[in-house]
Amino acid sequence: MAWYEQWFDTDEYELLYQNRNEDEARRLVSLIIDRTGVEAGSRVLDVGCGRGRHAVEFARRGFEVTGLDLSERSLEKAEQRAQEAGVQVRFLRGDMRKPVPEAFDLVVNLFTAFGYFEDDREHQAAIDAMAGSLDRDGWLVQDFLNAEYVRSHLVAADVRTVGQWEVRQSRRIQDGRIRKRIQFQTEEGSHAFEESVALLGRSDFERLYDAAGLEVVDVLGNYDGDPFAPGLPRLIHLAQRA
Repeated sequence: MAWYEQWFDTDEYELLYQNRNEDEARRLVSLIIDRTGVEAGSRVLDVGCGRGRHAVEFARRGFEVTGLDLSERSLEKAEQRAQEAGVQVRFLRGDMRKPVPEAFDLVVNLFTAFGYFEDDREHQAAIDAMAGSLDRDGWLVQDFLNAEYVRSHLVAADVRTVGQWEVRQSRRIQDGRIRKRIQFQTEEGSHAFEESVALLGRSDFERLYDAAGLEVVDVLGNYDGDPFAPGLPRLIHLAQRA
């Protein structure tokens, strides 16, 4: 079983990532709306929506939002988040490699919810599926890590206490991927999980987009909207049908 098919449904994931930055999500949603010009009432598909931070924020601003994710636990938490926020979001369980057979004004894939697959043909299938869900003048916005930044700022290891656990994280770059081992330890014993993401760069995405019939309109390097540069942490593509 691939790491992403189990890790997001665990109690340990919930504990480790319980304090995601809500202000960061609001900033990114504001940036996307500003740069694409999509208006309230437009249809938004959030691919790899996770616990629903961005999907709920779009809904707060009057968009008709669908969130797609493979993790049942993530979708349950996303539903809860939407209910607490008092907004309507349709959440679907599904694989990002399979298109949602509807037309959306905006398709987003945010916070590095991509690059999980070992075979690049699967990355292409995911991009094809996103492109296939775009309306005629729709936008695809994909927010990914900047591989150059990751290589130059890699923290090889760290240790912290989370609840009852001592959490040891180790990171390495191997075979074109960033691989992180997360070990949870108490006096009674320990167990570990792994995350693994392909270090895709601009040329990789351009190739994927070209094959999917997409044209890159702009590339940004952070949530402030600065143009992409090697020293900035994000690789944010804004694309439309060619």
